[in-house]
Amino acid sequence: MPKLQIALDNLSFPEAVKALRDVAAEIDVIEVGTILLCAEGKRAVEYLKTMYPDKIVLADAKIADAGKIITPMMFDAGADWATVICCAEIPTIAGALAVAKERGKDIQVELTGHWTFEQAAEWKKAGVGQVVYHRSRDAQAAGVNWGPADLEKVGRLCEMGFQVTVTGGVTVEDVRFFKELPIYVFIAGRSIRDAADPRQAARQFKEEFAKYW
Repeated sequence: MPKLQIALDNLSFPEAVKALRDVAAEIDVIEVGTILLCAEGKRAVEYLKTMYPDKIVLADAKIADAGKIITPMMFDAGADWATVICCAEIPTIAGALAVAKERGKDIQVELTGHWTFEQAAEWKKAGVGQVVYHRSRDAQAAGVNWGPADLEKVGRLCEMGFQVTVTGGVTVEDVRFFKELPIYVFIAGRSIRDAADPRQAARQFKEEFAKYW
C-alpha cells in the first residue's frame, strides 16, 4: 500500500509542529519542505527526527550541486531521505546517492520543471531508485489538473523500475486516478494541514489507499 507523506511547507518550526502534532500517528513520511528548510535550516530536520524517531524524515533540499557536501549535512541532521533536483548533473546525483548508500539512507530525484526519459534512464543506470513526480505549485495555481499525460508518465517511470512518489496538491479524490499504478508514496500538504479535521483527513487518505492497493 502507498505510504502517506505530509509536506511541512510552513514558514516557521512552531507552525510545522502544530500542523504535525495531531496527524503524526497517521503519517509514514514527514517532509521538511523546501520552504521550511529555507526558513529554519537543517535544525528543522534534526528536531523533527528527534521528536519522531520512528518516522521516515525527508529533507526536501532539492540539491542541484555539491551533492557530496549538502547531502551529508541533511543526513547528519537526521534525514532518512533527501531530494536532488532533476536538473542536477549525473555526478551530483551519483555523489549524493553514494553518500546515502554509505549511511543506509536514500535520495529521491525531484521531477520539478523540465526532464526527459533519457535523463531518467541515466538516473536508473546510476542506481537511483526513487523519483518524485511533481505537479508544481504554480501549475496548480493556474488551474492545471491531473490528466492522461500525467498517468502515462508516471506509468512509464514505474515500468522503468522506479519507486514513484506523486505530489502537487494531491487530494483524496485524486488518489483513485492512480489506482492502476504501484505508487510508492503520495504527498499531501495543504489537503491535510488546512483541513477542518486534519487527523480525519489523513485517515481518509489511508482508507482510500486500502480501496485500491
